[in-house]
Amino acid sequence: MKAAKTKTGNDEGNIRLVDVAKRADVSVATVSRVMNTPQVVRPDVRQRVNDVIKEMGYTRNAAARALRSQSNRLFGALVPTLNQAIYAAMIDALQRRLSEKGYLLVVGQTDFSPETELLHVNALIEHGAEALVLVGHAHSPELYQLLERKKIPFINTYTYSPDSGHPCVGFDNALATRQMADFVMDLGHQDVAMIVGITKNNDRATERLEGVRQAIAARGMTLNPDYVFESRYTIDGGRHAMRQLLRLERPPTAVLTGSDVLAFGALVECKAQGIAVPEQVSIVGFDDMEFAAHLDPPLTTLQVPVAQMGQNAADYLLACVANEPRYDQVELETRLVVRKTTAKRK
Repeated sequence: MKAAKTKTGNDEGNIRLVDVAKRADVSVATVSRVMNTPQVVRPDVRQRVNDVIKEMGYTRNAAARALRSQSNRLFGALVPTLNQAIYAAMIDALQRRLSEKGYLLVVGQTDFSPETELLHVNALIEHGAEALVLVGHAHSPELYQLLERKKIPFINTYTYSPDSGHPCVGFDNALATRQMADFVMDLGHQDVAMIVGITKNNDRATERLEGVRQAIAARGMTLNPDYVFESRYTIDGGRHAMRQLLRLERPPTAVLTGSDVLAFGALVECKAQGIAVPEQVSIVGFDDMEFAAHLDPPLTTLQVPVAQMGQNAADYLLACVANEPRYDQVELETRLVVRKTTAKRK
């Protein structure tokens, strides 16, 4: 772990609405309309004003900046989706720790879109958020530049990426799935498949898939492209991917997944087709969500320390706003929980 570094940058607090209007050669009223009711502004004018806003780094946060000088005790958190219990568990732990210190938490959903994430970050800054919790490390350069300019502390979660140069608390996603792949190959499985989340704009899914490839390559083999399916994190998505795998001329004997929800879907599909788990195919989940232990059969899965991650993220940001010592990169351990959906290859 490394000590946090204090960042420096130019203070843009003196940039005013009139400065933007002057640079864009429009009135202050026009700039205001672009920011509040853009549909009433001509597209070419709207584009010119937005370009200047981006160039100058202007946000409507003069009042919020004044509030921050007295600490308005508001933090923000952005997650890819609010439909997954795994993110809710992390947010719950984060909010509980912040509440103990008298801070409020505002949560937004990005839907895995860098553009949506940047809009949310701008809005949170405008409303006076003192610090932000993000998921993953692959964010747009514009987002990182904005946080640097505005001197907003942040921390990336669900990832441990010491080479990124950004604060983080989480785990090595590739190492986690290497552990899963090694486990099933040690059981004698060579035909190993992976049902993973959509990798576009998702560094966690990308790294989890890469981890499986690395584990298989380390044994002198190659991950069969026909054994890889990307899916949204839904039960139906897991069912669909498993259905395609079972239709192959040579179906896999072990299926790793990027989430317990996908594993749940794979298990349901096997039951629907009369495929015995784990006798005919082993299935491994990822997250160890509460329901995993109660499936039939109970799911073998990788346990992720989501509560600890949320608590550590809160502690880091609280230390930042209090200007106290902190570690800017913390690696947490994952653990494979072996239950009844995996068995030796017969």
